[in-house]
Order: sequence, then structure tokens, then C-alpha cells
Amino acid sequence: MPEKKASVHWEGAGKTGKGAISTETGALKDYPYGFGSRFGDDRKGTNPEEILGAAHAGCFTMAFAFALEGAGITATSIDTKAAVRLVQDGPGFKIDRIALEMEAVIPGIDQAKFDELAAGAKAGCPLSKALASVPEITLKATLKS
Repeated sequence: MPEKKASVHWEGAGKTGKGAISTETGALKDYPYGFGSRFGDDRKGTNPEEILGAAHAGCFTMAFAFALEGAGITATSIDTKAAVRLVQDGPGFKIDRIALEMEAVIPGIDQAKFDELAAGAKAGCPLSKALASVPEITLKATLKS
């Protein structure tokens, strides 16, 4: 499997400096981030936690789609959100919770199978495994009709 790559360029001090995040695919190309977009209300930039949340939601959703496929089931739609909480930890910060919230429309699945496959996808997705040091990773999974 190939490595996936991203890069950051930063100029200046921590609080007043500015950075730019890029991914090898070009999905993010010199996308701005800094103190304001991470700790304030600057909506013109991104931040590491937002990107981590998007990555975790994407990984979980794909893992769930593969689990469904393995069970011979295809979803009509799967929508996942991730909320990543950054909290003070002594002089620094830590991520203490990631809350995944998924809603799916899946014809022909019962609630028990849905719950089983969703829990398995949460536990088995590579990002869930990589984030095992986060004290709390929750999943609220809703099967919609």
C-alpha cells in the first residue's frame, strides 16, 4: 500500500504565525491555518482537529460500507459527522473525545445487524486503531427508513 502524504509550511510565532496545509492529492493546497482557526472563531482557515475529524469520519464510513458489502448489503446513503474535542492538559492540550455520529439508509437490514456492523467498523477502521490513545471515542449510529 502506498504512503499518503501531507505537508505544512509555517511562518512566525505560535500565536501570531500562519501556516498552510497541503495534501499530495491537492484536496488541500496551501490551505491556511493558524491560532485563530484552531482556538478562535476564524472560519477562513482549518485546523488539525477538524482535519482529523474529517479523516476519522471518512475512514469509519468506508469501513462500514465495506462491512455492509461483506454482508451482501448495500447502503442507499451513509452520512457521518465527527466532533473532535481539544482540551487543556497542563501547559498543553490533548484530544480527549471524538464523537462519531452516523445516519444511514440501508434497505433490507435489521437493527441488530446494523448495530453489529457499525460497532465493528468503528473498532476496525484504521484511524480508530491509530487513535486508540484518545480516552473516549463514541458512536451514535441511526438507521433511517
